Amino acid sequence: MNNRVHQGHFARKRFGQNFLHDNYIIESIVAAIQPKQGEALVEIGPGLAALTIPVSKFVDHLTVIEIDRDLASRLVENPFLQNKISVIEQDALSFDFNQLSDTLGQPLRVFGNLPYNISTPLMFQLFEYASIITDMHFMLQKEVVTRLVAAPNSKDYGRLSVMAQYYCQIIPVLEVPPSSFKPAPKVDSAVVKLIPYKQKPYSVNDIKVLSRITTEAFNQRRKTIRNSLGNLFTAEQISELGIDPNLRAENLTVEQYCLLTNAWK
Repeated sequence: MNNRVHQGHFARKRFGQNFLHDNYIIESIVAAIQPKQGEALVEIGPGLAALTIPVSKFVDHLTVIEIDRDLASRLVENPFLQNKISVIEQDALSFDFNQLSDTLGQPLRVFGNLPYNISTPLMFQLFEYASIITDMHFMLQKEVVTRLVAAPNSKDYGRLSVMAQYYCQIIPVLEVPPSSFKPAPKVDSAVVKLIPYKQKPYSVNDIKVLSRITTEAFNQRRKTIRNSLGNLFTAEQISELGIDPNLRAENLTVEQYCLLTNAWK
């Protein structure tokens, strides 16, 4: 029996498809989401509707974004979902969430079992829409969740940590073993909740500058910031901000990255 076939669908590697089938995990995720009537719920990568169907029981309508044409057709034809979902056949990485929020007339609640091959770039994209998102619940590779919540002075702390913690409060929900999926992935997974700040703890004048500084710092994370950020700041400018230029990228807090951002000219 082919372990890549589930409910008659062959899991496509290019879409990073691993289908959730563990009822306990599914119920736990739905309980964490707490879907309510009248909310603008959006699911990314609904697949075979493991989360879609139980979530739909609490609401009259939800929007799903599915890149796989065959799965999109199955969702449209699913008798449990008729008249309850709008299926958008598109890559979530190119989707305009602002337009959807405008159409629905309210902020979005986004959830999904994200394909692991696009989860990090998709997270960065969604951060850009943080102002029109109420919260996000995602199944991710456990390693990615560890990086999201990592504190300074650890090997897991990186650019994703800084940018995620700048935009959101991050709450790990539960860990998920490979056996909960078909086909089973080779890594552990975890569910995380992200709540975009209405009032960010630290403000920056230009988010593109924060993105550039974190990129340059962590691309050379073994170097001290006097070297990795040498084309942006002198060691004296860094010191004037109360930051030791002999620190490495992983030693700086989110607040310190925001200080550097606002000092750049």
